[in-house]
Amino acid sequence: MEPGIGNVETDNRRAALVTGASSGIGLAIAVMLAEEGYDLTLTSRTAAKLEAAAGPVAALGTGVHTIAADVGEPEEVAGVVAAHRERFGRLDVLVNNAGLGVVSPLGGIEDKHLDLQLAVNLRAPILFYREAEAMLRAAGAEHGEALVVNTSSIAGKVGEPELGVYSATKHGVVGFTQAMQRELGPAGVKSCVLCPGFVDTALSDYVKETVPAATMIRSEDVAESVRSLLRLSRHCVVPEIVMVQPETVAVS
Repeated sequence: MEPGIGNVETDNRRAALVTGASSGIGLAIAVMLAEEGYDLTLTSRTAAKLEAAAGPVAALGTGVHTIAADVGEPEEVAGVVAAHRERFGRLDVLVNNAGLGVVSPLGGIEDKHLDLQLAVNLRAPILFYREAEAMLRAAGAEHGEALVVNTSSIAGKVGEPELGVYSATKHGVVGFTQAMQRELGPAGVKSCVLCPGFVDTALSDYVKETVPAATMIRSEDVAESVRSLLRLSRHCVVPEIVMVQPETVAVS
């Protein structure tokens, strides 16, 4: 893990941690949170991409701390949360966005790809909750508006052929989010799971020959859905947001 940039005075400012933050949905959410005045810890696997992404975020006037880490490794998850705590001392918003998918029919599923998807897509969010629980509860006690946002997928609602492992992990994220809302909600910590269809990111490259990128959901669309969560009163919970392309919505 490597520390990054950020020199803004952080006293009494709210803070957020975003995983998978170097591009796509994670970066769009990070930009939105910076616009909303949050200091940020950004993490992703590749240091160079992360540093490139952090520059424009920091230019919005917020404190930014970057940590290159493999969230598939439990000790690195703990290290990211510890570094965030040391830098900012609080956590008001946690965004579990890091994820990956491997396209494979049942007979071609490899053990290493199975383990990787389970570790990054499902285990990592669980570990981030566990490691960050004390800070989230403290924020919930302070203002009742602590928020955890978990990126699932439309494949977390309906299983997709040749994406069986990915679908299973994303279904797991939905279920764990529901459990955390019931467990931490009374402490002022809201949990919401995002279930978008195809988003124009690298994760959707495999299907862009049949689903044109121009017809896909934008990362900024997803970020705006998270911004709407920040606008809610402490008395309103949105447990799940499903986002799909217009042509996939059935009209009855």
